[in-house]
Amino acid sequence: MSEIALPVPYKSVNIPIAGMKQVYDVKKVDRALGEVAGQNDALRDTYQKMLRAGGERFAVKPSGLPEMNDLYEDLPNFGDVLDDIKRQLALCVDSRDRLELTPMLLLGDPGIGKTHFAKRISKLLGTGFGFISMSSLTAGWIIGGASSQWKNAKPGKVFEQFLHGEYANPVMVVDEIDKASGDGAYDPLGALYSLLEHDTAAEFIDEFIELPIDAADVVWMATANDEARIPEPLLNRMNVYHIEAPDHDAACRIARSIYKEIRDSHEWGAQFPSELGSAVQDKLAANGPREMRRLLGQAFGSAKLSGRSELSVDDIRDAHAKRRSIGF
Repeated sequence: MSEIALPVPYKSVNIPIAGMKQVYDVKKVDRALGEVAGQNDALRDTYQKMLRAGGERFAVKPSGLPEMNDLYEDLPNFGDVLDDIKRQLALCVDSRDRLELTPMLLLGDPGIGKTHFAKRISKLLGTGFGFISMSSLTAGWIIGGASSQWKNAKPGKVFEQFLHGEYANPVMVVDEIDKASGDGAYDPLGALYSLLEHDTAAEFIDEFIELPIDAADVVWMATANDEARIPEPLLNRMNVYHIEAPDHDAACRIARSIYKEIRDSHEWGAQFPSELGSAVQDKLAANGPREMRRLLGQAFGSAKLSGRSELSVDDIRDAHAKRRSIGF
């Protein structure tokens, strides 16, 4: 992998070091395109897209050990995971070694912030983010693709991330991996057995394109509620973390973080104060991070409609109230 020298970071600012890595061989793609001719329009179109995109992608890593205090503050129940990530980053940031993080499985109740955590790590590393939800998908080919000989066959999500993304080492999240279900003939998690192993991932073959893809540098994170429903061979390939629900003080910190994130990501957010009131924090703390986000989104709108520029306790609806049925 050729490395691009970037300016030395100033103080605590860590600019990602970017290198270029070949994730597939365009010569092989060109030969495959000539062989497919007019036999399969979908496969031919995919090969053409691969040639237009080129085979190289950015491989990035922090130029120094990144500042992680905000992550520890905003995600207090993920401290053990952050500790391990920091240890692994420390081994590569001051060398020419690639960024290498052991695949992670985040176990915990729904809505405690597992997917949000993965997105934050993607931002920390300065790389891309891919998401595969297993709860609503039953096709066995969703990760590793289906043979182009099948009707309506498609490439898998991993290949698509490389085709449409800019990075050779994106963070890929397999959400609710314990809810994966196949059609009886194909295991939807089957491709992960090779993708979670560095050597086999370096020559991963999507069944649709039938060409090797170098997925060795992907940062894998899986989320689940029930460890017992995950095959043992997959568990053995990952570091497993049991994420507990945050206590009241930690939940308040999470509420403040989500409030700030929503406020700062919208132009209208400047109309609201930079800090969230303590009474509102206390009410939000009874909910998980996913529910906090939903409640805060509604609360901002309620405050605006009421002509106020600050959230009140009344803007936070009771998340556990029964929903009224709508009839005619």
